[in-house]
Formats: sequence, structure tokens, C-alpha cells
Amino acid sequence: MYRTNTCGELTISNVGQEVTLCGWLQRSRDLGGMTFIDLRDRYGITQLAFNMETNPALCEQARRLGREYVIQVEGIVIERSSKNNKIPTGEIEIEVRSLTVLNEAKTPPFTIEDNSDGGDDLRMKYRYLDIRRNPVRRNLELRHRMAMLVRNYLNSQQFLEIETPMLIKSTPEGARDFVVPSRMNPGEFYALPQSPQQYKQLLMVAGMDRYFQIVRCFRDEDLRADRQPEFTQIDCEMSFVEQEDVLNMFEGMTKHLFKEVKGLQFDHFPRMTWHEAMRRYGSDKPDIRFGMEFVELNDVVKGKGFGLFDGAELVVGICVKGCAEYTRKQLDALTDFVKRPQVGAGSMVYVKYNADGSFKSSVDKFYTQDDQRAIADRFQAQPGDLMLILCGPAMKTRGQLCALRLEMGGQLGLRNPDVYAPLWVIDFPLLEWDDETQRFYAMHHPFTAPKPEDEALMDQPERWGDIRANAYDIVINGVEVGGGSVRIHDRTLQNKMFHTLGFSDEQAAAQFGFLMDAFTYGAPPHAGLAFGFDRLCSLFGGVDTIRDFIAFPKNNSGRDVMSGSPSPISKEQLEELQIDVKLK
Repeated sequence: MYRTNTCGELTISNVGQEVTLCGWLQRSRDLGGMTFIDLRDRYGITQLAFNMETNPALCEQARRLGREYVIQVEGIVIERSSKNNKIPTGEIEIEVRSLTVLNEAKTPPFTIEDNSDGGDDLRMKYRYLDIRRNPVRRNLELRHRMAMLVRNYLNSQQFLEIETPMLIKSTPEGARDFVVPSRMNPGEFYALPQSPQQYKQLLMVAGMDRYFQIVRCFRDEDLRADRQPEFTQIDCEMSFVEQEDVLNMFEGMTKHLFKEVKGLQFDHFPRMTWHEAMRRYGSDKPDIRFGMEFVELNDVVKGKGFGLFDGAELVVGICVKGCAEYTRKQLDALTDFVKRPQVGAGSMVYVKYNADGSFKSSVDKFYTQDDQRAIADRFQAQPGDLMLILCGPAMKTRGQLCALRLEMGGQLGLRNPDVYAPLWVIDFPLLEWDDETQRFYAMHHPFTAPKPEDEALMDQPERWGDIRANAYDIVINGVEVGGGSVRIHDRTLQNKMFHTLGFSDEQAAAQFGFLMDAFTYGAPPHAGLAFGFDRLCSLFGGVDTIRDFIAFPKNNSGRDVMSGSPSPISKEQLEELQIDVKLK
């Protein structure tokens, strides 16, 4: 056999045993009479000892080895004279009797250490080396552990894991599809699934009752820290349930993960309607680990001659506790922050509530001390607090203030990754208006049911914006980690939804006919939810980017710099697929 033990399991209780180990050479130290090598595998590090006096040939062989050589050693476990209490094997070492080089290695382009000297691009190019590093390995181990916990929990709740197709029909709603040409059907294309939505609904029609799948999904959209072109969902669906059943089931699963992975226990997750979340935090995924809730000021600040406020649809702000001592330089930096294109505010107004009870603001010309006290009273501010105010179109301004709130939370250390604040956001709008195309779109997807009490509004086009969806998101620390809805299971209501979204009968039949046909054979009431598994892992791992929890991620341009994909294909392949494109 190649090895009798791993490099992470031997302890003082193994002293005297003959062992065989295999692994990669992490580092070596030549001390003249002795040479020491740290041997690494997935499980840990074990120190190897080579004695020049007792076995000079073997010691010389060890000295010629380079970093990341793959080696096999045989020897005796002995007690270390200089112990290392930072690693589990730190009390022992291996007195090596024989050494075999299984494979030589070039010097790596960056150090295989916890704190590597390699930048992101370099480590992505050599991702197979990056994965050897402890932080990346630990991330993938956490991902595995969470996947197993999810599977075991859902299995205990009588869910069946069922695979759905990877080559499906392209649909026009949602993000852009990745398309796959069909050689056997020239001019026709499959799409890679953005989610298994229609298939999991069909499984409910098929009587499977409770389905789940940890499934790869694909969206051809712009990338950011929490988005990749291919990602993983915990996809779930249940029959004969209402919204409350789904929330209780998956709140239970989330609590199970927190308990098993983080050792944390929670009471019931708070719930907040979409309108309340937007009013209080300017976001449908609010970070509730800290305060700074929005305060509306229209009736307090208008009519004082300050044109910016007088002409604004909404004047709204936050109170930052204990920050009245912010300098002009710090306040200018915050103004520059909100003016960045990513935020888009035109300006920012500040009001300082000084420790002596006086006020100092950027609008002293228009607002007296009494006026500013009225503003402070609206904020319920105390001496020493700083008030930051934005104004403009209501929805746009709320989004800008949300960005400023999160920036202040970050600056003040209030967004601790080791503190978790989950909640449910419910009662989303069913439809959202797009100014560019001058039509309504489904905020989630066209299979989401309206709240039963709002169904009648679907017959009143002027009220479409008021229809609430029977939809819900689970949010943790300002990150949407999961979302779902009660589905439409009635063919008549589904057709009405398609008409609301501008589909003709022919278009609806062409895109979704197979699902509509299935509904005529007895579709049960059903609902579901999908977690973003990569996002969930990154939250539990305490980092902002999902890329650290994906074995072979893409970069911000959607490229795999290691393999060189995407890449051109040959003229012969294009001809076989009957695709006519101009080759570079």
C-alpha cells in the first residue's frame, strides 16, 4: 500500500509504530547534522527527520528535494524534542528509514501557504495549486459538510432527491440563457437551466410530493462577488402546502445548519413585508445586524427655502450614533461616496448634534438651530450623533441611502461576519414596471401566485402594480440566500398571468405548453424555495465572495483563466453544427 496513515492523524500514542506516509513537501530545513521536512496532505502536516550521522545517503537525498515534490516515506514514529503545539501532530515526528520520490515538481508560481504571495489572477490560473492551501481546502470541506447536512435534513423530512435535465427549452423571462446548439436538429438550440423551476413543478404534478436537488444552474449575466455564470442551488418543492408550511420547513433547515456548523441557536426568524423593508432600509434584503433605520423628513424640512429639499419627492436620512465628531475630510469622503456612479446621489446633507447641545450642518444657511433641533427630534438623535440626509425620487433615493447605510455600518465595524441576523422578507410585488420597455415583468417568475386576496386586481390593469405575490425570501446579513413562492397550480389563473405579462395564447403555448397541459391532469397546490448554496457557504465561511467556495470558479469576465475557456471552436465543428459565424 502507498500509505498506512495520513499526515494529520499521528499523535504521541503512536510512538514506536512503523508507518508509511505520502504527501507533498511543504518546506525543508537543513540544520547541518539534521534535515527536517514538513510533509503535507489534505489531512495535515507531519514532520520528517533525517539524520546525517546515522544515514548520510538518505539525508543527502532529502536535501535534494524541492517544494511540492510528491514523496513516500517509511519510518518510525518518535517523540519530538521540540514540540509544536499549533498542529495536532506537533508532539511527534517520523525517523525516516526510506524515501521514494513519486513525482518531481516545478517550483510553484506562488507559495503554498495560508498567506500566499500569489495574487487572485495568478492563483486562479493555477487553481489546482491554490486548492492545496489550507484556507481553500477548508472552504471546500465546509461546502461538503453543509451539503451533507442539507441532504440528511431533507431526507429526514421525506424529500426525494431527483435529477432534472441539464438541456432544456429556452424561455424569454428572467436572465439570459446559455444556449447549446443541437447537431442532430440543425438551427435549434437547447438552453442550460437557470433553475429547474418547471421540472420541479411537473414533479409535483407527478405526485412526488417533496422534491429537492443540489443542482448546478446557469445564467448569462454580469458577474460580481456573489454571482457566477454557473452556480449551485438547493432546489426544493412541496405539495399540499401553504406559505407558512414552506417558511417553517426551511427556517428549520437553516436553524439546523446554524446549530451544526456554527454552534448557534435562533428563535423564530423575524418577518418583514417588502414594503416595510424598503421603507425602513431601502432594500429588499436588509442587513438588520445594526440600526440606522430610515427616517423620512418631508414634513420637517420642506418650505424653508432650500430648493434641493423643497423640490424632492423624498427627503430621508439615517442617524449615525456617536459620530458628530466626524471631520470635514471624513464628511467630504462620504459625499464623494454617494456621488460615485455606483450609488448615483447628487449630494449629501449632514447635521451634527454636538455634545454641547448645539447643531452644525451643511445647510445652516437655510435651517435655524430650532429647525435643526426639530430634525434631530424626528431622528430621536442624542448629543454626539450625526445625521446624514439624501433626497430625490423616492425609490432611487432609498437605494442610495441603503448604500450609505451599509458603508457606515462597515466603517463602524457593525457588520461583523461572525454575527448572524436572519429574517424573512414576504409579500413582494407580483409585477414590476420597466420604463424602457413600458411593460410589466414578473418580479420573480411567471409561475408565482398572487396573494389570494389580490387575485381580483389582475382584472384591473391600473392596479397591477398593487398586486402582492405569495412570495418570500430568506435574508441573512443583507444577503438574499434563498427565495421562493407559492406557485400557480390553476391553468386559468396561469393563463391570466401570461396575458398580464404580454404573452399571446400562441406564445404561452409555444414556451410553456407542456406545463399547461400537465396542469389539466390534476396539479396539486404546491410551493417551493431555492437557496443559493454558494452564497450560503460563503456566509457561513465569513467571506463576501462565493468564488472562494467553488473549486474552479470563473473570473469577473466569466473566463476560466486556468483552462482558457470560453474559447473559439474549429471551423469544422461550426460547419457540423451548421452555425455561420465569422472566425477571428
